[in-house]
Amino acid sequence: MAHLFPVFVNLEGKNCLIVGGGKVAERKAANLFEYGAAITVVSPEVTENLKKWAEDGLIALHLRKFEIKDLNGIFMVFAATNDNNLNYEIAGLCREQGILINAVDDPPNCDFYVPSIVRRNSLAIAISTEGKSPLFAKKLRKELEEIIPSGYGWYVDLLGELRKEIKSKVADISEREEIFNKLIDDDILNWLKAGEYKKVRERVEECISYLQD
Repeated sequence: MAHLFPVFVNLEGKNCLIVGGGKVAERKAANLFEYGAAITVVSPEVTENLKKWAEDGLIALHLRKFEIKDLNGIFMVFAATNDNNLNYEIAGLCREQGILINAVDDPPNCDFYVPSIVRRNSLAIAISTEGKSPLFAKKLRKELEEIIPSGYGWYVDLLGELRKEIKSKVADISEREEIFNKLIDDDILNWLKAGEYKKVRERVEECISYLQD
């Protein structure tokens, strides 16, 4: 099998279907909440949390068996039942209709895998073993969480604001690149690790001071 193409997908407002109502389905739904997806769960039986989320309007819930019509208008599907034959059937239907499918614990029937993620605000580091060892990916995630400080996420958000200002005021691409390089030099990264945000702000102001003229 060819290696996977790593990509970050905007799920805001996208229709995502989870077939299954157990703990795995519950985890998939919980994971999707953060990304603004429109979540539908189909299963004859579901966990208490899934019921509550439906009552709270966080998900749409259909307490019945999966039907082909459930795929109408769907962007992404998670087949999370304890019936391998049903998961296989759903995967085949999704591929016929060009719908992205993740069949839990069944790599051959997955178009994508959900990676282990280290998140610091807008900074996201995704770790994937292409379905070969999710536990190894989880271990690496924990190691990275210890060395990637929360300040990195704060600074990435700040850089996003600065990028807009710099692009609007500096026409020359090479000059913009020089400013961007100054904004991610080793001093700044070391100060972020040490939590010395005042020094970071002072360096940022120094780098962009002439833009205020």
